[in-house]
Amino acid sequence: MNKSSTLQNSLMLAPLIGVTDSLVTALGLWLMFALVLSVYDVSMGILRSRLIPATHLLACLLLAATLTSCAELATQAWSLQWHQHLGFYTGLIALQCVVLEHNGFFQGTRRDRLRLCGLFGALMIGLGLLRELIGNGTLGSHLPWLTGAVQPDWQGWVLTADGGLRLATLAPGGFILLGLLIAARQAWTRPTPTLTSFEETHRP
Repeated sequence: MNKSSTLQNSLMLAPLIGVTDSLVTALGLWLMFALVLSVYDVSMGILRSRLIPATHLLACLLLAATLTSCAELATQAWSLQWHQHLGFYTGLIALQCVVLEHNGFFQGTRRDRLRLCGLFGALMIGLGLLRELIGNGTLGSHLPWLTGAVQPDWQGWVLTADGGLRLATLAPGGFILLGLLIAARQAWTRPTPTLTSFEETHRP
């Protein structure tokens, strides 16, 4: 694993733990990530062939920062509460675009790009759903934030009256839950051991 892929995975890990304490924030950041990444892909597709190598990095930085800033301003105007809960993690989208550009991600096939966005989104939404469910005992809390509704805040579907396990909504709980999901996936996909020919021959 090279330094670029390590940085790419680290940048994805930060929002994966930081904003998945609820389903709404996880879904919101993933939608913003997918939107900025798509517009960046189209824009750089037009500019890439017109740039000289010396200005390529600067153009990537300016474009990614501009698109992310516009997305942040739009989010703030749409729903201030939603913007406040996303925090500084939206700024990592710009860095993610630059790292993906450096790795040649946008020169790959469209299928690979859709696969990365889909997997990242599924993992974020899955973690947000589980952490909200386990940590707060609710489902869909603050959902009107995504619609920009000005009505009184909706607390979602309350599944347990006494709340849940608070640890799940904190960063350590996110790491623990992510580790359990990875372990479960490895156990599920691991092939079952088969007997070797020697063991079959010498079986009592």
